[in-house]
Amino acid sequence: MQYNQQKMAQLVKKEPELSTRLTQIMKEHELERAFALKALYHAEVKDSGRFMKPYQEL
Repeated sequence: MQYNQQKMAQLVKKEPELSTRLTQIMKEHELERAFALKALYHAEVKDSGRFMKPYQEL
C-alpha cells in the first residue's frame, strides 16, 4: 500500500479523530499540512494501523 495525499486528505475529512491528530502534529512539529498528512499516514494507517481499512476503501 502506497501513500496517496488525496486519499489521506479524504480520510481526515471523514474521521474527526484524525483531523484533531493532524492539527496536533502540525502544531507540535511545526509542519506544513502535506508533511503532517504523511506523518499521520505512517503513524495511523501504514502497517496494519487502526485506519488502514477505511484508507483502503477510499
